[in-house]
Amino acid sequence: MLAWRAVNPATGEEGEEIRATPLEAVDQMMQKAKIASARWRQTSVAERLTYLRRIRYYMTEHFEECAELIVEATGKPLVEAATHELFIVADAIKHMEDCAVKTLKTRKAKTPLTLFGKQSTISYHPRGVVLVIAPWNFPFQLAMIPALNALTAGNSVIIKPSEVTPLVGILMERIFAAAGLPEDLVQIAHGDGTLGARLIEAEPDYIFFTGSVQTGARIQQEAAKRLIPTTLELGGKDPMIVFADANLERAVRGAVWGSLANSGQACISVERIYVERSVYADFIARLKQEVSHLRQSGTEDTDLGSMTFSKQVDIVSDHVRHALAEGAELECGIHPEQWRPSQGLQVQPIVLTQVNPQMKVMREETFGPVINVMPFDHEMEAVELANDSSFGLNASVCRDLNKARRVADLLKCGGVCINDVMVTIANPYLPFGGTKHSGIGRYHGEEGLTLFCHQKAVVLDRGTKPAEVNWFPYAGKYPVFGRLIKSWYGSRRSLVGFIRAYLELMRKSK
Repeated sequence: MLAWRAVNPATGEEGEEIRATPLEAVDQMMQKAKIASARWRQTSVAERLTYLRRIRYYMTEHFEECAELIVEATGKPLVEAATHELFIVADAIKHMEDCAVKTLKTRKAKTPLTLFGKQSTISYHPRGVVLVIAPWNFPFQLAMIPALNALTAGNSVIIKPSEVTPLVGILMERIFAAAGLPEDLVQIAHGDGTLGARLIEAEPDYIFFTGSVQTGARIQQEAAKRLIPTTLELGGKDPMIVFADANLERAVRGAVWGSLANSGQACISVERIYVERSVYADFIARLKQEVSHLRQSGTEDTDLGSMTFSKQVDIVSDHVRHALAEGAELECGIHPEQWRPSQGLQVQPIVLTQVNPQMKVMREETFGPVINVMPFDHEMEAVELANDSSFGLNASVCRDLNKARRVADLLKCGGVCINDVMVTIANPYLPFGGTKHSGIGRYHGEEGLTLFCHQKAVVLDRGTKPAEVNWFPYAGKYPVFGRLIKSWYGSRRSLVGFIRAYLELMRKSK
């Protein structure tokens, strides 16, 4: 790949030509990043945050320009470009401004009595060069937040945006240049998976990847060969459980938004809905009515945008066709056989009932505007259905609060929304990540900063004593250590016995 044209997925129109980063340039990029990292790590956290503040100011002062470019790249509605991309990044920066100095400050740690007279601390040091490989569904947010966390922690960063949404890579270059960051501290590598593989071969110090399970597994394998630590934010098949005592109007509206925001192209989209049987019929009726009110007009007020990637449209079509062939009922939307994709990638919302856990649409990540609903009869059935997945990213529970908390504790996932959907990712104070095939590691919150650091443990002794009790010589110490261990860790704990044993050990160490 030498160059390619950006394509607006909503219209099919070709735009700016993007020149790919040559594979032979990767080693030089990595060398520049290492040099920039060595300089940047010497700056204080407070100084680093001044650059992030400039980025936040630029984003807000050029808000409309940024939002429109993200829409052109992804086909999502303007409101979603504003809220899902720009707002969340700005809020994450503000969180770092408020918390980073304290989070990354060297802190005291407790020292056990057996190390009497010593002091212990934990300090945080940047890893070096961080490679951020970003996806196409939220190409701004899912690149900027890990990159900015890594910068705040003192690292240099190479970002490889998705080749599906290259204009967002151009936007990020513009923003970082406007912030006046030191030379080569942030570099954007434009290209496809071949370039991503070459960047890993160049051995960065850390890899942060967001994308599919299949690609994540390959990255993990290549990283393991080189002992490169990674964070993998992968897929989801997030369940929503609606109990009879829920606010049904809110549950329906949350289900529609959680399933269809960004045309369902989110790892935390609601992809499986389980409704208590006594309110199931009412839920379906309300759901169909709510979906019918949505606008897919392409204007500023549109509710639904287009999908972003043509190959993903094919996956959605395959899942829906399979479900219908296996007996699912099409409650809303058009059968894939009648889809007539012209120049754009708009797909009308699909609502399926009579689905079962064996269908692709209930097991594999659909990543499209499809709402699947099935009934359940009792609480543990709902929990078992929700947990019956290879994914474990997010989940939602709609019901009375005390009962909802109980159910939330039983769900095998990284985050739960009670009487809400998807918002765990919008709280910068919370860690975000999944279990099972949904990924490895967490970011956001304090973890979003510390994961890009080495933690260094330091034990300090004033050095006034000639020796330590555990040093040579060992003569006569074994039975005394036995008394010390039994007096302090045994069932009959004795501080007096511990002190006597310790003093005897000190005498034997002179």
